Amino acid sequence: MTENGGPGGPIGHGFPHLATVRASITALFRRLSADGTDGTEGAEGIHAYGTSITPADAAFDATDDLHLGAQRVAAATVRALRLPDARMVVSFRAMEEAATVELAAGPEYFVEVNDRFRTHRRDLAAALSHEVAHVLLHRLDLRFPGTAENEILTDTAAAYLGAGWLLLDAYREDALTHQHFGYLTPEEFGYVLAKRAALFGEDPAPWFTSHRAYEAYVRGRALAERDHRRAPLAAAGPLARRRYARARRTGAAGSAGVAGAAGGAGGAGGAGGDASAYRFEQDGSGGGLRVSFPCPVCAQWLRVPVRGRLRARCGLCHSVLDCLT
Repeated sequence: MTENGGPGGPIGHGFPHLATVRASITALFRRLSADGTDGTEGAEGIHAYGTSITPADAAFDATDDLHLGAQRVAAATVRALRLPDARMVVSFRAMEEAATVELAAGPEYFVEVNDRFRTHRRDLAAALSHEVAHVLLHRLDLRFPGTAENEILTDTAAAYLGAGWLLLDAYREDALTHQHFGYLTPEEFGYVLAKRAALFGEDPAPWFTSHRAYEAYVRGRALAERDHRRAPLAAAGPLARRRYARARRTGAAGSAGVAGAAGGAGGAGGAGGDASAYRFEQDGSGGGLRVSFPCPVCAQWLRVPVRGRLRARCGLCHSVLDCLT
């Protein structure tokens, strides 16, 4: 896992990886399945991850024995990510990265962490959470093709499944310290944590010891909440409804594949990352106009008929969505 540290160290902001983050959430739902019935030995349902690692379990201070304390924190992270038969063997050495893990057959996995955690112990749990998430994805045989995308998947899994709030809490940026763990920006971590909070009714805000982390969480939460106010969802605002109506008229006139704008600026500072928020197309079987749009919970794309108010049920996460199509 990478670390941005030291005065003047670069820390990215905004939502430049948003499309991959959303694809990662979808992949987690598909692999784990919303109800835990995917039939894969050892796989757990998403709802089995309803309890995050606690601040008490992650605590590691100067009064703890170095190696026993590190093993205790690693074991707590393993429990949070529901890998009860996995054992992390933690060692310290001089290295550029914050931490690395050797992905083997198990059940023992060797994690090396940066020597600085011998004294800067408060963030050891954050470093371990990313590495234990690597082990979880390895055992689930879940990966993306590219290295960068796979690291984003790992950060997203750690945050969404209950251990990654530690990664955001390790973010500090002031005149003396620039520290950020992982591959997501602070705001993207906030977005994923807000998605988790909405699903499980769990508010991580009281756990943050870094005010910068809390601010990033608030910005990410605002974007996550906007996902639930996009047309054709019934909670969409007037401007979004008008844009949707224009796109719907164009689609009804016979233009194939008419897309509606997602809203928000793309790039590192914006909230973009989608090509569109919805897409109209004529049903080839003569069933009329249909609209496709992403589920605000799991980001799986849904396709429903355009016929006014209706309720759509996501086949992946089983959310029931009120829509005005």
